Order: sequence, then C-alpha cells, then structure tokens
Amino acid sequence: MNYKDTVSWMFKQLPMYQNKGKSAYKEDLNNTIKLASHLNNPEAKFKSIHVAGTNGKGSTSHMLASVLQEAGYNVGLYTSPHLKDFRERIRINGKPISKQFVIGFINRNRNFFEDNQLSFFEMTVGMAFDYFARKKVDIAVVEVGMGGRLDSTNIITPQLSIITNIGFDHMRFLGNTLEAIASEKAGIIKPNIPVVIGETQTELSHVFKNIAAQNNSDIYFADKEINKVFDSDLKGSYQLMNIKAVLKSFEVLNQGNFNISKNHLKIGLLNVASNTGMMGRWQVIGSNPKIICDTAHNKEGLKYVIEQLLSESFDKLHIVFGVVNDKDLSTILPLLPKSAKYYLCKPNVLRGLDSEKLKTSFKDYGLVSESFNSVNEALNDAKLNANNNDLIFVGGSTFVVAEII
Repeated sequence: MNYKDTVSWMFKQLPMYQNKGKSAYKEDLNNTIKLASHLNNPEAKFKSIHVAGTNGKGSTSHMLASVLQEAGYNVGLYTSPHLKDFRERIRINGKPISKQFVIGFINRNRNFFEDNQLSFFEMTVGMAFDYFARKKVDIAVVEVGMGGRLDSTNIITPQLSIITNIGFDHMRFLGNTLEAIASEKAGIIKPNIPVVIGETQTELSHVFKNIAAQNNSDIYFADKEINKVFDSDLKGSYQLMNIKAVLKSFEVLNQGNFNISKNHLKIGLLNVASNTGMMGRWQVIGSNPKIICDTAHNKEGLKYVIEQLLSESFDKLHIVFGVVNDKDLSTILPLLPKSAKYYLCKPNVLRGLDSEKLKTSFKDYGLVSESFNSVNEALNDAKLNANNNDLIFVGGSTFVVAEII
C-alpha cells in the first residue's frame, strides 16, 4: 500500500469518532494497553506532558511544544483531529511524521490491528508513541482526544497533567453535567504528578481538588496564580487563558529538571504557528474583505469567538457556518449575532448536518440564512456578496475549516 492507501485503510478499518460518532467509542483502555505491550511499551521511553480540556487543549499543546522547541528540546507533539493531512497529528519539532513511517507502521502491525479490532484512534496513538520512542524525543506533548479517563492517550505517566477548562461537549460519552465531564477529564491526574487547571470554575474546583488529593498530586489554578502574560502569534482573546496555563505549567516544570527561561517563553509564544504548523485558530485567510476562520465548535468556544468577531471593525458580517449532526444547536444558536448574514453548509464528513436542516433551526432563532451544497460554495457566495470593508467568518466545526484552509 502507498501512503494514500494506508491512510484510507486506517479510516475505513473501523468506525472513527470524527466520522461516525458514538459507535467508535471504546469503554476501557484494554486495547490500548494490549497494543502498547505489543509495541514494547514505547510510552515508557520518553517524558511527556498530558493536556485535556473541553476548549483550548489544542492551542495549549502547540504553545507548550513551541516553547520547548525554543529551549532546545527535541519535542514530539500529538494532537487531533487533523485539518488537511493525517500526518499533522504526529510531529517532531513541527515536522509531520514521514509517509514512510506511517506506511511501515501499518504494514508491520496490520495483522495485530485486525486480530484485535483496534479503532482508528488506538492505532494512531500507538503509531505516535512508537514514533516518538524510536526518534528518541526528549519530551512529547500529548493532547487527549476526548475526555481523559478512558482516552487512548491515558497510558502515559507524564511529568505534568494539564486540564484547560470544562464545558458541555461530547455529553453522550462523558456525562450530562459539568461535574461528570470534569471527573472524566480529571482521569488524567496520576499519582504524585502535579496538575495545572487552566480556568477556575468555582462549581468544579472541588472535583479537581478531590481527585488530586486522592493521587497525592499538587494542584495549581493558572488563572488565579498568573498575572502577567506574554503576547502570542495565536490571536484571539480566548487565548489568554491558554497562555496563563502554559506559563504556570513551565513554572511547575522548572521546579523539576526543566530549564525554561523567560526568553524561551516569549519567543516560543510568539512563534507557535511557524514552530508547530498549527492552523485554524483565529486564522486570517483573506483580505479585502478580511476572512477569518476558527475551529471553535461548542458553546464555550464559540462564545469567545463571537465576542472577538464583534470587536472587529466591519460594515457587514458574513458567516459561513456548518456543524456535525450530534451538535446541540440550542446551546450555540442563541450566541450568534442576528445582524449577520449566514451561509450554511454541510461539512464533508458522514456526521455533517444537512444544510437545509440547519437552515430550519436558524429560522427558528430568527437568523437570516441561505443553504449551500458545500463549504466552498458557501464561502464563494459570501465573497461575492461582501464588499472590501465587510468581514467574513468561517466556522462552526473543525471539518468546515478543514475544507477552506
């Protein structure tokens, strides 16, 4: 199999959450533990930082990696989902995993994957950990896929655990209350390993404190302890919390065997995109009219993005918008400005919500919209209707953004 065939086989082999939803979710870590053993436990061969949270975990992971790279470390970075190419998920010093490694890893282990019916996500985590171990990274920043306690990444014993914040997302898997979701994400807290909480949510602090106490883990609340921040090339007011989490994390790591200077922090935070290849977070992709995209896709994330949008200077606001079919629209449609014109589209994944169905919901909330057959068709129409002083925003789903970057 060539690279394209290999990735296609991975996607098709078993249901993947990003495409299929709940049928791809596993209820325990048995498969991952079995795979790790088959690979000679690569996760034990490198240091790591584990990052969970409803929003901000991707940005925070990229910021951490960028700072570590500036400090001279050989840095692995594992994130999900990808926007354009599967290899974005697994990087060392910003460079994606080679096509040859992807092909070779699947070929070497294909029989094991099929015999044990591994999911796409389990295979990918195994590939990342095997790659980092073979390439002898100094440290890997590992982003949780979903939740924490039962996530395939949760076989590592990191130097530090980070939980950015808690919001309503993936409730079918993680629980219907913020407390239940917090408990799942707190599942990454390990015995005697410190944990940094990015955003203090008063009603949830006890959940983290209790689980940290049970694990004899020191706990820090970044937003309460960090007052001065540095600028970042990742724009968006919502990045402030993530920057605070990163700064507190390096304070804690510096108490151990790490040596991250103020200069490493400043330069690392200013060069996140170029150091790590990050895309899709408050990214300006056009001018005259200005076009911005962002992958925020739930209530908490979109709240910050809409606030930021409305602080921009423009004559008219055009929003290209699409979602997946398990999205609770009642939590996000009230956030959207009624003054904007909406161009609705279905992202090109199995879980994408039909744009006509989306239009019905928009009408119920008094939002003026048109529906289109594709993301690019919607964006092209927005460009035709916008003048140079207008603003076009593209978002609602990672998969919408992936089609126009």
